[in-house]
Amino acid sequence: MFKNLIIASIFLLISATSISQQTAVFTNDLVDYNQALELYNNNQFLAAQSLFAKLKDSAKEETVKSDCSYYIANCAVRLNQQDADQLMEDFVTNYPTSIKRNSAFIDVANYYFENGKYSHARKWYDKVDEGSLSRGEKDRFNFNNGYAFFKSKRYNEAKKYFNRVSTSEKYGSQAKYYLGFIAYEGDEYEEANELFEEVKDEERYAEGLSYYQADMNFKLGKFDKAISLGKEQYDKSNPQEKSELSKIIGESYFNLEKYAEAIPYLKDYKGKRGRWNNTDYYQLGYAYYMQGDYSNAINEFNKIVDGRNSVAQNAYYHLAESYVKSNQKQQALNAFKNASEMDFSAEIQEDAWLNYAKLSYEIGNSYQPVPQVILSFIEKYPDNKHQEALKDLLIDSYITSKNYKAAMELLENNKSFENKLAYQKVGFYRGIELYNAGSYKEAIDFFNKSLKEPRDASFTARATYWKAESDFQLSKFDESLIGYKQYLQLPGASKTPEFKNSSYNLGYNYFKLKDYSEAITNFKKFVSATNSEAARKNDAYLRLGDSYFVTSQYWPAMENYNAAIESGSNDNDYAQFQKAISYGFVDRTDTKIKELDAFISGYPKSIYRDDALYELGNTYVSQNKNSDAINAYDRLAREIPKSSFVSKSLLKKALILDNTGKSNDALLLFKRVAKDYPSTPEAMQAVSSAKIIYIDQGKVGDYASWVKTLDFVQVEDTELDDATYQAAEKPYLENKVGQAITRFEDYLKQFPNGNHALEANFYLGQMYFADGKSDKAIPHYEFTVSKERSEFTEQALARISELYLAKKDYANSLKYLKRLESEADFPQNIIFAQTNSMKASYELKNYAEAVAYAEKVLLNAKIDNAIKSDAQIIIARSAIKTNDENKAKKAYAEVSKIATGQLAAEALYFEAYFKNKDGNFSGSNDSIQKLAKDYSGYKYFGARGLLLMAKNFYALEDAYQATYILESVTKNFTEFTDVVDEAKVELAKIKAAEAKTNSSVEVGKN
Repeated sequence: MFKNLIIASIFLLISATSISQQTAVFTNDLVDYNQALELYNNNQFLAAQSLFAKLKDSAKEETVKSDCSYYIANCAVRLNQQDADQLMEDFVTNYPTSIKRNSAFIDVANYYFENGKYSHARKWYDKVDEGSLSRGEKDRFNFNNGYAFFKSKRYNEAKKYFNRVSTSEKYGSQAKYYLGFIAYEGDEYEEANELFEEVKDEERYAEGLSYYQADMNFKLGKFDKAISLGKEQYDKSNPQEKSELSKIIGESYFNLEKYAEAIPYLKDYKGKRGRWNNTDYYQLGYAYYMQGDYSNAINEFNKIVDGRNSVAQNAYYHLAESYVKSNQKQQALNAFKNASEMDFSAEIQEDAWLNYAKLSYEIGNSYQPVPQVILSFIEKYPDNKHQEALKDLLIDSYITSKNYKAAMELLENNKSFENKLAYQKVGFYRGIELYNAGSYKEAIDFFNKSLKEPRDASFTARATYWKAESDFQLSKFDESLIGYKQYLQLPGASKTPEFKNSSYNLGYNYFKLKDYSEAITNFKKFVSATNSEAARKNDAYLRLGDSYFVTSQYWPAMENYNAAIESGSNDNDYAQFQKAISYGFVDRTDTKIKELDAFISGYPKSIYRDDALYELGNTYVSQNKNSDAINAYDRLAREIPKSSFVSKSLLKKALILDNTGKSNDALLLFKRVAKDYPSTPEAMQAVSSAKIIYIDQGKVGDYASWVKTLDFVQVEDTELDDATYQAAEKPYLENKVGQAITRFEDYLKQFPNGNHALEANFYLGQMYFADGKSDKAIPHYEFTVSKERSEFTEQALARISELYLAKKDYANSLKYLKRLESEADFPQNIIFAQTNSMKASYELKNYAEAVAYAEKVLLNAKIDNAIKSDAQIIIARSAIKTNDENKAKKAYAEVSKIATGQLAAEALYFEAYFKNKDGNFSGSNDSIQKLAKDYSGYKYFGARGLLLMAKNFYALEDAYQATYILESVTKNFTEFTDVVDEAKVELAKIKAAEAKTNSSVEVGKN
């Protein structure tokens, strides 16, 4: 209509000629314009845009151009063309006076709004002149603006526009709905409820409002109302909303303490984005707990990982109680410990700590000494009603925890709680622990501490006894004798477990002091007792035989050797040998020879075989049976070439030859002894005997030439050599160590290869060894063992091996240990060599050789349990190092039967390890719990045990126990970096897995 008025006015102003010229053109423009407008109104925007563009290019009038620009831009908006906004901006810029300017803003904004492009709509609504809008347009403008702000969660701006239309007939209900939602999101539940109540009867809002009203009533604490509204909507809801309603209904029942009704709804909750949080697990777990369903309670509580708030503290406390009700005490210990470490509720913290202390006492504690746990509670809660009972537990815990070292430190350093009876017992048990570890001097210190508090007669007697035992092991036989006698005089001695062996030990002590009469008395008393242990009884018979033997009472000696043989002693060969030579002292020489022959035939592998051959040869000599004697000596040299008796046998044979007129043959043998066994007493005697032969033969020059080839003989200095040596030996025999060392060193400076160089070096080595100067002792022992076999060789080999072992120089120690094994005469030195060879080989990572030595050690029936466990440990550790776990498993099983202390702890850890490997996770945890109870003093294995326990629990689907234990390991065992590093890796893996279902778990934080 407006366009027609414009055309009419144009006709009036133009001349008739002009009209006749332009009518055709204008008529065409009008037709095209109307056609384009019709296409636009029919939503054919591309065709309309094209026609408007043509019309704009041909139009002469600005008004027509303006309208065309307007529609071109509008079409571009609706066609979602890239330059649409720019075209509209160009229209506004180019035609600022166009009456379509405000309509353009509104049209574009509304178009974007209707297509859900609210940010684009907002841009154009900002350009609209509100004053030019009609009332209806204003309502739409305000609602759309509010909704656009609402969709971008700019609620304050949205409220301003929604409030403008809250009374609008068309938009009022919608505005109130969204205003209610804004209030709901802002936790203004009363306001939201009022607004929702106003629109609840409208069908389009009813379904959604039920959920929000249920949630708001829940948050307002109106749980019954929340349940009612939630149930109304429950079956009609989509899965996501149904999940949320499950949470509202379930938690409302939970808050009303209607736990049975709460459980099914709490279970049906699907979580946020498919994940629960710690509070969700807590509520369901607590509901089960209040129903007495502890198994399901545990299953929910133990999914609470990384909990560090009041909900977590409460959950862990009730988790602990659920474990107690289910008789899972180790798990309960961890949960009580965790709850006790949080201070959100002081009441829960105190009660959790109390239960943690009690359980620690009952089942042991791998994290810290049980006495420390109990004592720390007593100090923190002095007014707790359980104080007296805990003090009794504390006293007992010092003993039952077996962590005597830590217990002693607590008793000595904590004056606020003194218990002298506990001090006496702990001092005693710590002493026993050190004694078993071979630390005898330290053991005596603790036995003395125990004896300072003689509260319990039994422990006073036992400490006295074991102090004497320690002195005995240190070869302080005078002190140990006093100790044994004191023990026997104490009133509680007869009731102690040590009493039955007291006469045996006292007999040994007298034997070492060479008081054989008293030794005999005590050994006889021991073997006559009915409760004597078989192994000790057999040994006592041997020592009785020895005591009678050295006191020349040969018939009683033989009776006791026979008793040892008949009882099946492991030292039968020794008894048979001693019995054989005893016959020689009672003028039964033929019987002696017969017995020696029988011994040599019957014990082909005995270490006394060379003794027997040498003694047999000597006996034949005494019978003038020189041929038989020589045969015996030759057999010894041939069959046992490394025996210390070879040089003696060759010398004896040479003397026989010399005495029977075979001087040249004798001379050859004397020269052989001097050459092959230099610096030995036999070599010196051989030189002297050879000298006589040379003189008898008038060949003094030959003698002089020969002697010059011998480094250990210096003819011209012989008297000075002897005198200088004797001057050094005298203070040595008088135990004047300082003077003896000086003089022996002076002797060796003058005569480095003198007649007595061997003895001087050995004695210097012994004195330096006794004084703890290993670096000075070693060269002297090395000189001793570098010479031919002598009476000093075996002991020097043992000493130098021991010194290198102490320095952890395993390569050098092994060199001498191997020699000791092959050259030793004494069984204990052979055992020493073999056991330490296996240890040195292991340390050198020569696992095959270590195992070979260990197996050799185990073949010896005479070794005690400590050595057996050492051998089995070497086999087990070597098998672990070489990935032979089957062999390791068997070896550790053997260790566990006999080991004590650290080795027992190690064996128990590996028992748990192999159970874990076999999938027996609960059984593995039982072994670890025993480790914590009985061997808590060995912290490394305790730490490794906890790490393994964490893996077991995670395999048993107990994520809480696994993560808590791993976190505790990283905090409490920082000294064991290998364990802590592994714990951190394991913890990260578990948390990453748990974070997939629990939104409370923080991945990357330990």
